[in-house]
Amino acid sequence: MRFVPNKPVILVGGGGHARVLLQSLRRLGVPVLGCVVADPGRETGPGVPVLGDDGALGRFSPADVHLIAAFGSLGPGSRRPDVIGQLAGAGWTFASVIDPNAVVADDCDFGDGVQVMAGAVIQPGVIVGAGAIINTRAGIDHDCTIGLYAHVAPGATLSGEVSVGAFAHVGPGAVILEGRRIGTGAMVAAGAVVIDDVPDHARVMGVPARVRP
Repeated sequence: MRFVPNKPVILVGGGGHARVLLQSLRRLGVPVLGCVVADPGRETGPGVPVLGDDGALGRFSPADVHLIAAFGSLGPGSRRPDVIGQLAGAGWTFASVIDPNAVVADDCDFGDGVQVMAGAVIQPGVIVGAGAIINTRAGIDHDCTIGLYAHVAPGATLSGEVSVGAFAHVGPGAVILEGRRIGTGAMVAAGAVVIDDVPDHARVMGVPARVRP
């Protein structure tokens, strides 16, 4: 599976995640016109022109340009849903990006605006909801479901048939055993090993992972 935006793109955001996405887009050969950032006077951008704040998008047409959600706000307090929702309501389309160095099975089902970074492996039968991020070297085994705006951080491993709820965050290097459920808005700490289901909005850490305040 290979997602390549079929129009030039503008990055919404200019920080570290934007820099990573820019490398993926360059490997895909996608023209990047620039980025829009919250504070154009202070932010230097990821290596493309800073066009201004979101108002600068008025110089472009959604018919000619796609947007890329290039900011890494994570977890249940993430700004991603609100920002994407506002711009989508104004007619903009957020393109999906799958780095050419990711391995993705042919029968996966992806929502709009999904991002799969370099080195990630996504096996057959996986469903990834709109706006979700599968980050660098994450491994998603067969028949997992990743919810809307969820984030699977670098190096995390999901065994088969794991369900990750909307807005959940699976931290770097975490391991989720087969068939477990990570609840809506839950946070799994870096390096945790999840052997039981994680309730909605819970925070877990440790080996094995336990709920923490």
